[in-house]
Amino acid sequence: MQMKINNDTYEVLTSQDIAHIEKAVDKSALTMPLVAVYCGSRLGNSDVYEQAARELGQALAKNGMGLVYGGASIGLMGSVADEVIKGGAQAVGVIPTFMLKHEIAHDQLTRLHLTDTMHTRKTVMAEYADAFITLPGGLGTLEEIMEIATWRQLYQHEKPMIILNINGFYDRMIEHLKYTTEQGFMKQQDLDRLVVCNTINEAIDLLQTLVTIEDAVDTEKMAGNESQVS
Repeated sequence: MQMKINNDTYEVLTSQDIAHIEKAVDKSALTMPLVAVYCGSRLGNSDVYEQAARELGQALAKNGMGLVYGGASIGLMGSVADEVIKGGAQAVGVIPTFMLKHEIAHDQLTRLHLTDTMHTRKTVMAEYADAFITLPGGLGTLEEIMEIATWRQLYQHEKPMIILNINGFYDRMIEHLKYTTEQGFMKQQDLDRLVVCNTINEAIDLLQTLVTIEDAVDTEKMAGNESQVS
C-alpha cells in the first residue's frame, strides 16, 4: 500500500512487513547511531520542557548521534527533530497513517516511514534505535517507555533506556516503580535498567559510553533463541 504526502509517495509498512523487520528497516545508509526519543506531541505548560527538547536535539547532533522518533512536526517531538536536523544529524520519523489527521509529519527528515498501526510504528522505531530516551509527555509517552522496558525485561533487546527527568517531571512515576519493586512485582535489576538522568549532559555522557552502531548483544537470550514469555 502507498500514500502520497506533499507530492511524495511513501510505502506504508504493515504488520506483515515487520514479521521480517530486518528487511523492512534498512540501516545500511545510516552513518551514526540513532537514539529513539519518546516525548509529547504538546509543549506542556512550562517553557522548560521545550527548552530541554531543543537542547537534547542539539546535544545529540553535536555528539554524532541521530534521532528516530514519532515523525511529527509539533510539540516536543518537533522541537527535538528541528534541532537534530539543524545540527546536521540524521533524523528518521515513523508515523501511523491515521495520525496524519492529528499530527503534521515533519517535512525535513532524512527518512519518513508511514505505518498501518501504532504497534508497527513502535516496532520500526525500536529496530532503528541504538538507545532510548524519554522526555516529558502524556499517555503515549508513558506507554512507549513502559513497553520498551517490558521488552528489555523479556530479552527482546539489550539497549540503554534513559528517563530524562526534566524539572522533576517523572519523580512520582519513579517513586511508583520503586514501590512496585518493593511489593514484589518487579525485579530490582529491571528497575535499575531504567536509568534516571536529571540533566541532558548526564544523559549524553551515558550514551557516549554505552552506544555504538550495532552493539553486540547476547543472542542466546533474544527472541527466537529461547522460550518466550507471553
